[in-house]
Amino acid sequence: MTDTPAISVSEVKKTYSKGVEALKGVSMNIPQGEFFALLGPNGAGKTTLISIISHLVRKTSGEVMINGVSIDADPDAAKSFIGLVPQEFNFNMFKKVINVVVDQAGYYGIPRKEAIVRAEQMLKDLGLWEKRNEMSMRLSGGMKRRVMIARALVHEPKVLLLDEPTAGVDVELRRGMWEYLKRINAEGTTIILTTHYLEEAEQLCRSAAIINKGEIIEQGSMKQLLKKLSFITMQLDTVEPLTEANMQLLKGYPLTKIDDNTLELTLKPGETVNDAFRKLSSIGVQVANVRNSGSLEEVFVNLIKA
Repeated sequence: MTDTPAISVSEVKKTYSKGVEALKGVSMNIPQGEFFALLGPNGAGKTTLISIISHLVRKTSGEVMINGVSIDADPDAAKSFIGLVPQEFNFNMFKKVINVVVDQAGYYGIPRKEAIVRAEQMLKDLGLWEKRNEMSMRLSGGMKRRVMIARALVHEPKVLLLDEPTAGVDVELRRGMWEYLKRINAEGTTIILTTHYLEEAEQLCRSAAIINKGEIIEQGSMKQLLKKLSFITMQLDTVEPLTEANMQLLKGYPLTKIDDNTLELTLKPGETVNDAFRKLSSIGVQVANVRNSGSLEEVFVNLIKA
């Protein structure tokens, strides 16, 4: 680990045709080994910034350094440090899974024999080895996402850029991907993630920047950013189905029935979940599981109003 940031962005601007300003002077430094969330509502500039860092989109002005290398002065060296998982599936769906990964290694000059060894390890790590000889188009959406992660990592980049990597992926597969990402981050890979899932950002990322209308409006640790919520919503799964009698007894409490076994709890600053637990216990309702169901949109709206 060195003091050189994994990603350094300085006063980066991007104006598209017809004068649309996607980025208005964005600056940030991401340390090596960080797990970093880039957050913001749709159209905020997240994907534009990721695309500029990965050299897919030309910036209008400003500077981007990857591990101390300028994307302008030495683009090939800078790009070699990066693995990108974009939002859209952009690989050949008619290729076998293993060939998608092995062929990508060839673009980086990795000998085929070595590429096959690397691909085997990654496909095993990502639970895809049994699918290695299947045509990619036959995979589920979640498996296609994991193929893209394997492809992005085959040249062993120092920085992994993930643009909404779990969109449309079911909860079980999503958590499996989280575990893999946490592991490679612990091994030294810097990861920059864009996501709309609050739970995902909380579980994975130590720090974050929030972007809105092309500008960074807040940076800091995830804990600092989440404190800016004006309220927190949580979902409580109950052991037994809820009855109408239960709901009558819960009138006046910030609890909303989502389905027969799920309640949503809204907490304002200073309120705790313990009061709700005590009330539920007093009427014989047992809670089996608690999870945060807040939306990042709540953070965005709160910051934008501030």
